[in-house]
Amino acid sequence: MSDLNETPSSLRIQIGIFGKTNVGKSSLINALTNQDVSIVSDVKGTTTDPVFKSMEFGELGPCLFMDTPGSYDDTSLSKKRQDKMVKIMRRTDIAVIVVNDESDLADEEPRIEWFDKRSVPVVIVQNKIDLSDSLIKDAIHVSVKDNTGITKLSEAITDIGKKILLDVDKEITGELCSSKDVVMLVMPQDRSAPKGRLILAQVQTIRELLDKHCIIVSVTPEEITDALDSLKESPKLIITDSQVFKTVNELKPKDSVLTSFSVLLAGVKGDIDVFKAGANAIDTLKDGANILISETCTHAPLEEDIGRVKIPNLIRKKKGIDINVTIASGWDFPEDLSSFDLIIQCGGCVTNRREIMSRINDAKACNVPITNYGVAIAKLNGINI
Repeated sequence: MSDLNETPSSLRIQIGIFGKTNVGKSSLINALTNQDVSIVSDVKGTTTDPVFKSMEFGELGPCLFMDTPGSYDDTSLSKKRQDKMVKIMRRTDIAVIVVNDESDLADEEPRIEWFDKRSVPVVIVQNKIDLSDSLIKDAIHVSVKDNTGITKLSEAITDIGKKILLDVDKEITGELCSSKDVVMLVMPQDRSAPKGRLILAQVQTIRELLDKHCIIVSVTPEEITDALDSLKESPKLIITDSQVFKTVNELKPKDSVLTSFSVLLAGVKGDIDVFKAGANAIDTLKDGANILISETCTHAPLEEDIGRVKIPNLIRKKKGIDINVTIASGWDFPEDLSSFDLIIQCGGCVTNRREIMSRINDAKACNVPITNYGVAIAKLNGINI
């Protein structure tokens, strides 16, 4: 299987194609990718659901193109399409907004402003210039019909994407370890672990450690002591699943640095300083506090679920209070956060940094503290990270 097929969407630059119905979004994405990704028709509303295409895109490497449905009426169905589109906007690294004329551009101003507030680069594309009487200033002028402007648009996306890669292509372990260092990975294989597989954060970390030529020792919590005894010297770094933070901390050598997969992802996918500050809000939680558990993946709830069960129970035990827990999974994230006293975000291994930062920024706008699983668990167990 090729590297392209193995690269998860969370590690790809995500390019969203937006615009009103029938401005030629689907035709444009087909021209950009040189493939029939989306169905093209003169009938309005042909694209009723987002269409995703993972592919290599020139110098940017693996990218995810997202073709979105347009809006053309006030029906309940159209509203549902718009809700889906907002979820895509939240994870978009590069926004390509397609218009046909000045009127279309004026209608897109609220969306452009939405992206600008979040520092998402926007590319304005005037499509169907073969049918237009005037050209829009500062737009890239395209005619899919005769392939005019497609190369220029591709180059513009590539130039923006290169700058994004400098920001998002961060190492998970950073300077915590280097070549020949021994790194121990402690990975519980309980009911929450996918059968026959490792979770994505563990796979990504292992791949990075192999690339850095580290010596990897992988164990379950039950084998930590035996594994440590078999080593000539203490591991430089120990990375554990957050739910066994306390157990591993009690067993680790004093000269080994301890962290968790979720904490590491907090620095790569989000803002570790914001998450640390958010965890301090646990100290001020009162009886009846409202807490949002925010998951980016979707899975069937388990009895031992770390976000839905273990973290809330840790808070109840630590604080001696009752709390109200709301669960948001997948792309769902409440628009109104004002009723929450704390948001606890998962590691975000299946989504991109833009999505996590969108959630952080929304929380900031509502003055609601936000932390993540690993940072919260470390706080609850008195572990400094």
